[in-house]
Amino acid sequence: MAGEVTLGLVVVLVLVLAAEFVNGWTDAPNAIATVVSTRVMSPRKAVLMATLLNIAGAFAGTAVAVTIGTGIVDPSVINLLTIGAAMVAIVSWSTAAARYGLPTSESHALAAGLAGAGLATAGPGVLLWSGWAKILVGIFFSTILGFLGGGLLVVAIYRIFQKKSPAMVRRLFSRLQPFSAAFMAFGHGSNDGQKFIGVFALALVLGGILPTFSIPYQVIFLCAVVMGLGTSIGGWRIIRTMGMRMVKLEVYQGFAAETGAGAVIMIASIFGIPLSTTHTINTSIMGVGSVKRLSAVNWGVSRQIIMAWILTFPVCGAISWGVTTVAMMFF
Repeated sequence: MAGEVTLGLVVVLVLVLAAEFVNGWTDAPNAIATVVSTRVMSPRKAVLMATLLNIAGAFAGTAVAVTIGTGIVDPSVINLLTIGAAMVAIVSWSTAAARYGLPTSESHALAAGLAGAGLATAGPGVLLWSGWAKILVGIFFSTILGFLGGGLLVVAIYRIFQKKSPAMVRRLFSRLQPFSAAFMAFGHGSNDGQKFIGVFALALVLGGILPTFSIPYQVIFLCAVVMGLGTSIGGWRIIRTMGMRMVKLEVYQGFAAETGAGAVIMIASIFGIPLSTTHTINTSIMGVGSVKRLSAVNWGVSRQIIMAWILTFPVCGAISWGVTTVAMMFF
């Protein structure tokens, strides 16, 4: 590393870490909502497991970090203010939604925040199609494939175990579900954890600390630990919404939802596709519930969740655009 650390850079890096902390705090339910709601694991043990596996997952690769750091907005025409404004939007929106128990997508908040701040900084030319194409693919992964992943897996379980006693099925999947929850937690770290690692590295480039975009080991470690700290708090209102209010899950259904969602997330991470882990596990839960009967899903709660997803792009884009526009008047 080279260059001088400035106050502006320190402020932006702190904002990135704040967004990473909120990412761990609000997205902890992605991994543990189902395993807590089925009472296979206690909330304390589930949060500890999610914390450790989220951190481990962040070390699984850097493909998603590179996409976020170099493919969403043109790094050559933005500045530290752009990054800082995007982080303010993410923290504000995610914290507000969490107060009402609504799971939001930090992935979409991040993309929208960077886009809004980038447009205010440099105009439409700042957006890069290469990264946005992956964002669109990620939306497909997190909705359609998430729904199908959980649904198809639970259908397979039905067919394999249809002649077994309910007690035997519950005992088996009570032993298996902690592993599926761990898989989901690791997947979350491998995708969501990397996104803010990419932003942190981009800020170091814009601040003159890194000569070119790269992912230092220290950055991975720092961001992973901060995300883990956020996860350790747990978003209990969101856990109730996802694991108890949206669908009342049996143990085998929780296993199917976590395994299906985790598989989709890991595939996306390998190919550097930033996707919403929140959307993926939510749609997987919907898919699992719909297989038994459509009425098994509380569609009223689901509509509230979907509305929060839809609002994320315009709200975060508008907040970051506004913050950047106002700040440019003074700096």
